Parts: sequence; C-alpha cells; structure tokens
Amino acid sequence: MHLKNNKLTALLCAAVMLSATGCAGMGIQDTGRLDNGKDKPRGTDVKNDKETDETPTPEEDVPEKLPIPEDQPSYVVSLLCAGDNLVHDNIYNEAWHKGGDTHYDFTYAYQNMEKYLEGTDIAILNQETLVTDDYGPQSYPLFATPTANGDHMVDIGFNVISMSNNHVLDMGSDGLLSSLDYWDSKGVVHYGAYRDEADSENIRTMEVNGITFAFLGYMEHTNGFFLDEGEAGKVVYLEEEDIIERQVRAANEIADVVVVSCHFGTEISNELNVVQIDMAPKLVEWGADLIIGTQAHTISTCEYIDKPDGGQAFCYYGLGNFISTMYDLKSPVGVIGKLNVIKDPESGSVSFENVKAIPIISHFEAESYDGDWYNCTEYPYKDYTDELFERNYIEGFNRQCVEDCLEYIPDEFLSIE
Repeated sequence: MHLKNNKLTALLCAAVMLSATGCAGMGIQDTGRLDNGKDKPRGTDVKNDKETDETPTPEEDVPEKLPIPEDQPSYVVSLLCAGDNLVHDNIYNEAWHKGGDTHYDFTYAYQNMEKYLEGTDIAILNQETLVTDDYGPQSYPLFATPTANGDHMVDIGFNVISMSNNHVLDMGSDGLLSSLDYWDSKGVVHYGAYRDEADSENIRTMEVNGITFAFLGYMEHTNGFFLDEGEAGKVVYLEEEDIIERQVRAANEIADVVVVSCHFGTEISNELNVVQIDMAPKLVEWGADLIIGTQAHTISTCEYIDKPDGGQAFCYYGLGNFISTMYDLKSPVGVIGKLNVIKDPESGSVSFENVKAIPIISHFEAESYDGDWYNCTEYPYKDYTDELFERNYIEGFNRQCVEDCLEYIPDEFLSIE
C-alpha cells in the first residue's frame, strides 16, 4: 500500500465497527493488482464464547451506540478517468439509426462501459471533440459532436469533463463558446478551455467525502489553430510553463488533490516523448497529485512519482481512446484508470490505493471502407473474444496487437476485469 500511515484505517474501523466485525467489512481493497476485480470476503462476527452466570445489565443501563453522523465525511473517494471520447461519424451515424432516424441513441456504443462507472464518486472524461449542435454533426478533421452524446456521457455517470485537447478550436472561438455553454447547462465540472483569461484563472474544484479536488488542463497544440487577440476564449499550452507552475501551485494551496489533464504524447506511439518525460515531474514538483495523459490515441505507461513532501503522485501518461473508429493497429487499445483516494483527517495527507489500468477495446465492423461502419462499441478486453477479433474491421488487428500495447503497463497496475 502507498499510504503514509495507518491512522485513517484505524479511525474508520473504530467509528464504523464498535462491535468486533473487523475492518474487512468496510470493503476497502488492498493496493495490489486485482486481476479478477473481486472484493475480499467480508469479515465475520467474533463471538464471545465465555460463559457467565452474571445477571445481564438491564437494557436501560446499556450505553447506547452512537451512530456516525450523516454529514461526517468518510475521507475515501473512488475516482475513474477515461481517455479520448473521439466521436467519429461512424459512431454518431449509427446512434442516429438506432434512434429510428429521429434522434440519437448512444446507448449501444457505451453499454459495456457503464459497469465501471457505477458507484464512482468522480468520473473524469477527456471529451476530445466539441459538443455542440450549432454546426451540425461533423467528423475528421474538424469535429462537432451532437449534444445527445454529451447528455449520454453525463447520464452514465461522468461528472467531470476535460476539454484540454487539440480539437478544441476546430470551430474557432464561437465553437468553443458554444461547447462551453453546453457543458455549463449540464451542471458538471469542466476545465481545460475557458471563456477568457479571467475564467482560466478560476480554478475548478469539487469536494467529495471531505476531500477537495482541483482540476487543471493543458495541451501541446491545437492543430495549428489559435485564438486571435481580442477573440473570446482561452486555452493554455504546455509550453507556457510559467502560467502552469503558478496555477498548479495555487491549486495545491486550496485543494487536497490537484488533478492535471495533459494532452501530450506522440500519436499512435506507446513510447513517451520528451514533453511527457520532462513535464510530468515538473507538475509533481509544483503540486500535482494525479496526472491524466491523453492525445496519443493508444496507451502509454503509468507510474508513481515521488513528491517533494515525501508523498507520491500518480501519472497515467496515456489512456488512449475511450471510443473511436480510428483505423490503426494500436488505436483500438485504451485503458480506464481507477483508484481510491484516501485522506488522513488528522495529518491531511492524501494517498492512492487500489490503482488500476483496465484495458478496453474499440470495436467496429464494415463491409467496405467507403460503406457504413457498424457495431461501433467499446468492450472490456476481458470480454473481447476471438470471434470479435475476427469481426473487427481493422485488417491485422489481433490479440498480439493488444498484448504488445499492454507490455507498457506495469503488472502491478494492469487489471483485466
């Protein structure tokens, strides 16, 4: 376990179980890899077999057990992060047909992912495309995704949206503002793209179970598009290190956990590039606790990084795609990040437990390259059968392609479930 001390476990056990049920009944899992994804057995009651002839204490004299107040925080948060929600035309066209050609129904595309979101306190999605109905649905190279997709992502449990990506200026300043208007209407935390400079300095926070999170997002580039001076909108690029350092340090002053989404990495490469290698330790030095990497459209490694205060941050360098129909041997392979955030209420120290990288596969089928691509959906790798490999339209995509990508994920975090 990567917990600095055991004060929190002792505190929780004492508060929740005054009778002898044991801490296993709390359902908190160990840090190590859980390949089967199952909880450990719950603790059994410990019975006192000692016989006594003493007269039982009258009921009115038995001290009443005090319940835990409903408003008392647990200091434990379950967190999930997903990669690029890259909604190609194949995906939204099929959703339109599944809605009877009258509305979009994205249920099929994400139905196999919903179980990972159940019971999750914070679920972060990298929304790779602008979500707006002002431009009609559009696909590569300039994306505009129907708001029905955003509605569905919120409905299945995503409550934090990162907009730090290279497509955020695909429709210029007006498109950015339109997408910001949409996410404002959904009541979710969104970050990584802003209305103006003042808005970009307004650090987004969320408090869950007594733990405060701050969210910041930066990108390497925006595909050659820029906001002209005087135009509405604001993004911060990873090369603007003076701004990033100031913002991360400020976030560290107001939050227990600083989450930084970085759109970095070389596309269709599992290897880390110079920006990833240089930037991750700097972010941790400045105060980042969790770094969520996207952009490469395939997976990269993940690791703990030592913090100056003696704790440890964690970095997912590349989650890959959450969904897409990219035609490449590496692009179907993504991971979902999951972990538990634990705070010691006495010291205020925060640590991560049960850290996982869960492999997922983007699937789609077709009769020809120019025809409709169908059965566009995401599968957990554990459920991706040989038959599905045969049906996947990407020529040459097989189990070895997946295993080659998964070699980049350390065994202690890789969780096939």
